[in-house]
Amino acid sequence: MSATTDTQHLIQAVTGNQAVAMAMKQIDPDVVAAYPITPQTDVVQEFAEYVAAGSVKANFVTVESEHSAMSACIGSASAGARTMTATSSAGFALMWEMLYIAASMRCPIVMTTVNRALSGPINIHCDHSDSMGGRDSGWVQIYNEDAQEAYDATIMGFPIAEHADVRLPVMNMYDGFIISGAIGPLQALTDDEVKAFIGDAPTYPNLLNTDEPMTFGPFDGLHGFYFEHKIAQQRAMDRALNVIQGVYDRFAAVTGRQYNHLMTYCMEDADIAMVVANSAAGNARIVADQLRAEGVKAGVIKLRTFRPFPTAEYAKALANVKAVGVMDRADSFGGVGGPLYMELLSALYQYDIRAKTANFIYGLGGRDIFPQDVETGFRLLQAAAEGADLPKSRVYLNMKGA
Repeated sequence: MSATTDTQHLIQAVTGNQAVAMAMKQIDPDVVAAYPITPQTDVVQEFAEYVAAGSVKANFVTVESEHSAMSACIGSASAGARTMTATSSAGFALMWEMLYIAASMRCPIVMTTVNRALSGPINIHCDHSDSMGGRDSGWVQIYNEDAQEAYDATIMGFPIAEHADVRLPVMNMYDGFIISGAIGPLQALTDDEVKAFIGDAPTYPNLLNTDEPMTFGPFDGLHGFYFEHKIAQQRAMDRALNVIQGVYDRFAAVTGRQYNHLMTYCMEDADIAMVVANSAAGNARIVADQLRAEGVKAGVIKLRTFRPFPTAEYAKALANVKAVGVMDRADSFGGVGGPLYMELLSALYQYDIRAKTANFIYGLGGRDIFPQDVETGFRLLQAAAEGADLPKSRVYLNMKGA
């Protein structure tokens, strides 16, 4: 551990999971209900140790499965308690039904999802097939490159989820093992700063308010208002974009760390650009710098806010780009391309932007992604900017036998 010039904010060496557990400790929610699964386990284990030591007042609920974990979170949040959890991969899949119920019941739960591949074949390493598979469940989704971003996003979770214009659950993602178990730098806030930033939980209708009795999760059939309830969720997502950016900006005023829906790098005059999420963004920036040294105008856009998708921001950032590549660490089998690629295509088409596009699938099941792999994608974009055609089908990076 080494000190910065600000003695209140030490730079610590921690894993991604330790960073998130520390943020949860500083938030001290009312309830945490969780079930362990690799590579998320350390998050709830560290938090359980805080509970056992009396460092937090939170009620820690141990359950028999991830489905039960989310069920307990829904019950807790519906009773007005600030509620958090964490999961990965098959655990995320097991709570699938309850993810939709949490969002439909407008429960402001904050959940960390440590990205890990879904089986089969059996695999415990990183890709984004878990959270990308849940992109339409009604949760706000924020993706993080490193331990610092994961810590910061955890603290920003409740101000987003609890905002009166949103009232939706929030999940934060970071790469399993690559970030969850790797040690990196973290500059944490003080406990008082965290408490001041998140503030007191707002009062909203809940099951325990007997003066205003409410019905939660009733049957909403053919002649009910299911359709209107879904519309209300989408309108909350529409409003969430401004709320999220407002929380990002307020956080920057406290920490100096500015976040945006998409994090741009060398995009001001870029002819070619690569869009990427999470830890692979570092490799993309390295390659962009190398290409810039050759005179190639390369840029990088790092995904941060994925749900709601900031369509207008992507269109603006890519308006003058000749060729854009999208790196997906998940595939959409039978679809046009990976999840992020399809979202970006829709955004560009909606704003009548006709940049050449290519989809690069990488890192499935934890396969390494090296700078030279990213360079392969950039070189295809460079050729396209000079007049060549891009592949119409997916390009797989670092595939055996390729």
